[in-house]
Amino acid sequence: MIKNYLKIAWRNIVNNKVYSAINILGLAAGMAVALIIGLWVVNEYSFDKFLPNYKQLYQVELNFTTQHDGEHTQTAMAIPLVDVMRKEIPGIKYAAETDWVGWQWHSLVVGDKKLYLNGGAAAPDFLKIFQYPFVKGSAKDALTDPYSIVLNESTAKALFGNADPINKFIRIDNQQNLKVTGVIKDIPKNATKQFTFLTPFSFKEQTESWMKSARTTWTNNSFNAFVELQPGVTVEQIAPKIKNLVYEHSPQMRPGKPEVILHPLKDWHLYSDFKNGKAVGGFIDYVRMFSIIGILVLLIACINFMNLSTARSERRAREVGVRKAIGSQRSDLITQFLAESMLITFIAFLFSILFVQLALPYFNSLVDSAISIPYTNSIFWGIMLIYVLLTGLLAGSRPAFYLSSFNPVKVLKGSIKEGKSASLPRKILVVTQFSCSIALIISTIIVYQQIQHAKDRPTGYNAARLMMTDMSGDLNTKYDALKNDLLASGYIESVAAASSPVTNIYSHMSLDKWPGKSASDEAVNIAAVFVSDDYFKTLGMTLKEGRDFTHSWTADSTSVILNEAAVKRIGLKNPINQLVTWNGNTVPVRVIGVVKDALMDSPFTPVEPAIFSHGHVANNIMYRLLPNANTQDAIKNLTKIFDSYNPAYPYIYQFVDEEYNHKFNLEILVGKLAGIFAGLAILISCLGLFGLAAYVAEQRTKEIGIRKVLGASVSQVWLLLSKDFILLVGISCIIASPVAFYFPQHWLQKYDYRITIGPVVFVLSAIAAIVITLITISFQAIKAALTNPVKSLRSE
Repeated sequence: MIKNYLKIAWRNIVNNKVYSAINILGLAAGMAVALIIGLWVVNEYSFDKFLPNYKQLYQVELNFTTQHDGEHTQTAMAIPLVDVMRKEIPGIKYAAETDWVGWQWHSLVVGDKKLYLNGGAAAPDFLKIFQYPFVKGSAKDALTDPYSIVLNESTAKALFGNADPINKFIRIDNQQNLKVTGVIKDIPKNATKQFTFLTPFSFKEQTESWMKSARTTWTNNSFNAFVELQPGVTVEQIAPKIKNLVYEHSPQMRPGKPEVILHPLKDWHLYSDFKNGKAVGGFIDYVRMFSIIGILVLLIACINFMNLSTARSERRAREVGVRKAIGSQRSDLITQFLAESMLITFIAFLFSILFVQLALPYFNSLVDSAISIPYTNSIFWGIMLIYVLLTGLLAGSRPAFYLSSFNPVKVLKGSIKEGKSASLPRKILVVTQFSCSIALIISTIIVYQQIQHAKDRPTGYNAARLMMTDMSGDLNTKYDALKNDLLASGYIESVAAASSPVTNIYSHMSLDKWPGKSASDEAVNIAAVFVSDDYFKTLGMTLKEGRDFTHSWTADSTSVILNEAAVKRIGLKNPINQLVTWNGNTVPVRVIGVVKDALMDSPFTPVEPAIFSHGHVANNIMYRLLPNANTQDAIKNLTKIFDSYNPAYPYIYQFVDEEYNHKFNLEILVGKLAGIFAGLAILISCLGLFGLAAYVAEQRTKEIGIRKVLGASVSQVWLLLSKDFILLVGISCIIASPVAFYFPQHWLQKYDYRITIGPVVFVLSAIAAIVITLITISFQAIKAALTNPVKSLRSE
């Protein structure tokens, strides 16, 4: 019986090649979109779950509450907190302090090989908490010797080739030699923490002078901490024990009402946004959004199948009548039509696998992932079987139940004619289909408008031809000589150094006292940047009032410059020459200038209050190319200069405008994906529309012939066949507009600096949808209008 069903189904597919091709391609495209989004979603949910004990792993974080800023959450904390948790809190198996693992860049040199890689310093228990597989060595011995290092496989191979790296030495930052005591496998791409090497935290304590007091200082929140709970211990049991640890041990921090919390590893990737001290969202919002898009695109493809199958009901009516007349039950007919649907769906699935395989390289480069189709995974194929069955049932349900309901007597008398009862559901499905597609188009346009709105926001500095390099190795101590050589090179017009790069803020400190501060006013958390002379000149920042720092470090050691946001935040009327105290110091400093606000952090948020101090602390050097300098020649020359001052480090540079554009990466990614999926949704909808237009033209062949004989023009016939579809798309535009307003408006609320959604986007989207519809159906309409009426009426 099943073989007979499949044989008849295949015969119908072959005998109706055009409609079958439209159905298969539409379904294949929809299934491919849903499949690739499904693989991506699974990948996003898989982050960090390759670790065997991930359910018991947590990052230690702090909640602070202030009158002005409300409650905020930070990952930075002091080392004494980790010591207390390690020694005094039952239920904690391991606790490890680290610096900013994955964000620290260091020079690693072996012989003539030198690399500049990201890594970090971690306590020995870090590798017991995060059980990365060891290729050589073990977690028990790693990170115990202060002068040791653990590498990943790629770094070990790059430095030592195929030789065994264990017990060999690496020179780090051209200062110390470290012995390799372990090699771990490369960190998978679906890991939140990405690094290439680890050094012991004790090494950092022994070699960096500022670290000497960190072990006992509760106010030095410059570190991260991670814990693993004992098996069977829950976070609910630990939370009340650790909540007030900082409040109890650090009177200086009590005004901020600090609370210690644990953020589970399983939520790091998807739930990184905090509100009122709790993780409320993050990348999970985009995962959910694209999951919905995948379902909608698949639904659009299924609607195509339903519409084309039911539209051609008259062709199948006589078949249904004959089958019923010779004894077929309705259940037999339903099974037959569902078998056809399943066969088409299976063929479409094979094509969708091909489409996904071809699209994955581009998709992976777009989302920076390593997604692949798990061909050898039996669970995947089990899910795919269910996927095909459900899609086949969804696509074939209405045709099966509709076609099997025909009355055999009426069918065989030839009295079955399609009326409103059949065409109305089809029109509703077309409206549904295009409403989804148009809503996606509108949402995509709004995303791009928001991105462009932020890109057009004035930065407050001139990013053109501005470059920056980390002040690694010997550059800090040789800054003056380096600056002179850069200016003498003939390629550079200005040079400066600072504790933070142009596009980021590394330090935040407290502004404690200022004129007019009342007893109830809290200290202000303020961005702090230590700068050299010529900093504002090099960046192209403008002083609103007052003066710049002089070329003497000592002359301005007690002077600061505030930005406009800081002056506004503390309410200074006449800031020049006012005295303020900051960073816990008792000696006040003098405000000598006010600089206009500059976007040094997110382009979507208000400019932070910032204080600029004339100091020696420098992490970055900034330099601007001369307007007439050839970039490639300049880089070759600059490489020689930097190599002469810093031979242990490769010359690595960034262009500020490119670094600034990286801040839009997530929004651009969302826009690109939304645009691609919206385009595919429209394409699938148009495939269905093309098929329906062909069917309508075929059904009205004789009517068109009579109209042409009576004098109807090509344009009149074209309008006759087009107006119904245009009406349906117009209704879709009306339905899609409020939906497409609500969801993007909700998305925009996460940005302080955002657009206002106006009517233009809805009008343009409606016009685009109508134009696309006209293009799609015009081929069939004009073809029908140009047909010789003699051929159409010959049978009459």
